[in-house]
Amino acid sequence: MNTFAPQIATKLNIRTQQAEIVLNLLAEGATIPFIARYRKDKTGALDEVVIQQIADESKTLQAFTERKASIEKSIQEQGKMTEELQEKLNNATILSELEDIYLPYKPKRRTKAQAARENGLEPLALLILEQKDIHLAAEAEKHRNENIKTIEEALQGARDIIAEQINEDAQLRAKMRKFFEDKATLQSKVVADKEKEGIKFKDYFDYNEPVMKVPSHRALAVLRGFVEGILRIAIAPEEEQAVEEIEAVYAKGISECSAQVRKAARDSYRRLLQPALETEFRTLLKQNADEEAINVFAENLKQLLLSSPLGEKKVLAIDPGYRTGCKVVCLDEKGELKKNDLIYIHEPGKLNQAEHTIRELVNEFAIEAFAIGDGTAGRETEQFIKKLNLGLPVFLVNEDGASIYSASETGREEFPDRDITVRGAVSIGRRLMDPLAELVKIDPKSIGVGQYQHDVNQFRLKEKLDQTVVSCVNQVGVNLNTASKHLLAYVSGIGSTLAENIIRYRNDNGGFTNRSQLLKVPRLGEKAFEQCAGFLRIKEGENPLDGSAVHPEAYTLVKQMAADSQVDVKHLIGNEDLVKKINPKSYISEQFGVHTIEDILKELQKPGLDPRSEVQQFEFAAIYNIEEVQVGMVLPGIVTNLTRFGAFIDIGVKQDGLVHVSEIAHKYIQDPNEVLKLNDKVMVKVLEVDQIRKRIALSIKQTQEAPPRKEFQKRSVRPFENREKNPDLSNASLTDALSALKKKFGR
Repeated sequence: MNTFAPQIATKLNIRTQQAEIVLNLLAEGATIPFIARYRKDKTGALDEVVIQQIADESKTLQAFTERKASIEKSIQEQGKMTEELQEKLNNATILSELEDIYLPYKPKRRTKAQAARENGLEPLALLILEQKDIHLAAEAEKHRNENIKTIEEALQGARDIIAEQINEDAQLRAKMRKFFEDKATLQSKVVADKEKEGIKFKDYFDYNEPVMKVPSHRALAVLRGFVEGILRIAIAPEEEQAVEEIEAVYAKGISECSAQVRKAARDSYRRLLQPALETEFRTLLKQNADEEAINVFAENLKQLLLSSPLGEKKVLAIDPGYRTGCKVVCLDEKGELKKNDLIYIHEPGKLNQAEHTIRELVNEFAIEAFAIGDGTAGRETEQFIKKLNLGLPVFLVNEDGASIYSASETGREEFPDRDITVRGAVSIGRRLMDPLAELVKIDPKSIGVGQYQHDVNQFRLKEKLDQTVVSCVNQVGVNLNTASKHLLAYVSGIGSTLAENIIRYRNDNGGFTNRSQLLKVPRLGEKAFEQCAGFLRIKEGENPLDGSAVHPEAYTLVKQMAADSQVDVKHLIGNEDLVKKINPKSYISEQFGVHTIEDILKELQKPGLDPRSEVQQFEFAAIYNIEEVQVGMVLPGIVTNLTRFGAFIDIGVKQDGLVHVSEIAHKYIQDPNEVLKLNDKVMVKVLEVDQIRKRIALSIKQTQEAPPRKEFQKRSVRPFENREKNPDLSNASLTDALSALKKKFGR
């Protein structure tokens, strides 16, 4: 059994066998999408989220195990390991416990306590800690020497030793850590004379909030202000309360010695414990805020990648512009560039020529839809196209990151002889046709759907976003004969090297006609084939199952189903009535369980079905800039970004408005994702417009009718019941209730 499986199972509330199977599959080289899709019978149908959690927990436990071994080795090399100490290390379950136990043995720079010990003051410190009623000055006098000139120096050295002992007390540190969790606050103040420079941090010039309740966006804002030198921050509870916690453990009675212990306790807290715990909690606050922000980014990215595709249509795409003109490209149904041009629609003298050019291109290339970038001049370009009355759908396309693609190595590789502006227009058109296939070419951080993405741990952000892209690509599936190497690289089991090999094989030998040909691709062996085959589609190939999500390992099973249904496989696929008559239990075997069979039957009904919804047209109101926006307007909008504090809505004026989380729904919601998704079409009411700061406050719930309030049921009052739970119940109300009872019972 994998040693981590029981712990992981307990934490994630799954069976130990499930955790062990997943860990074994991962160790064998299986990918998370493959395990989630094709090994449901083994895992008990665990989804990608839980499988990823198992993988993450395993990494955490491995790091803990390695750190424990390192600590044990260090203590043993010092010759200080005891049975009691080893037992403490064995019983530790979290990293902070390990580090607290190790602290007294951890190599460190020379401390005040070490200097005091070298000067022979440890016996005095131990005597003081006993806190007996002794003549303290006389005892201190005994410890004077050439380095300790006075009684006070002797007492100070003894206190330094006691302070360090307090700081290195593992049990006390655990207690103080809990105290910080319950009582510490995050405090920030503006640095003197930084008010104007840091005006964007105005909300945090005098800020105080319990550290364990600080939401991620506020934590990251405060920490950014600190890094930029605008804010001073502190994380601490009330000092007197904290010192009292220490004194409760170490101080006994009232004597000269206990007074010294109290002084040492305060010094230990101020100089050692509080700074250490503040650093620890600041790190924890940052880690938690990072993880929350990264999860927000990943969820938004997932929704964006799974945006509705237009599909294989001939598209005329436009990258709008004022002075430099609008870059126009024509793409065929495969997204291949057929022609590019330049038109000027903001110069009256060139408007007729622009109209003529568009009409000619539409006719020449049989254009089926328009894609227009939603950036500068996007709305005006949209109106220009619509006034031509060509009878074709017009879509505004989010162009965030298009300029990044244009200047990237990928863009240059795809279009080495084209201008950077032409590449941007191509990207806009392809995004409409298939957002997923185009967006995988861009660093996810450049897509602009997160909060504070530049402030979070960049390694963890990349890791999470890569996992998200992999999940989305495999969820949708990839056309083996048309996919770019960038899209193929995210398919389960492939990666960048095999993706390039597939493209090279495709170029040399023509398109794939069946999945088994993948085994002819250099370096693509049986294991890689097992992992990737089910996610790669071949349309109109030799085997109709190659266009579906049915894995090749199950082809024999499907053939048996078809034979039993007295049809061939080709006629079974897509025949919903026939597939529905198949009894899953009839085909359960050691290799295929009920989960796998049900997935196969679902796929046979609608083979290769794209899980994404169909794209829909959207019409903004006839306003084009923030100066036209008035309080009280009700406008259509599109959700462009979701954060924990609210949703950003594009209302067509180049500046997204914000719907605070409290203005999204009439019911209480903690996270906008509970009711909204990226690209949702919504109606919003304008609450406030700040033209100077380019801010628009919006409300969704004020455009909707509030649900009727529920009537409260009348119930008898029991005035003495749960008085502790109702501290607001006054003595007067209790007296009135008592009088009523006396009248009722005649007493």
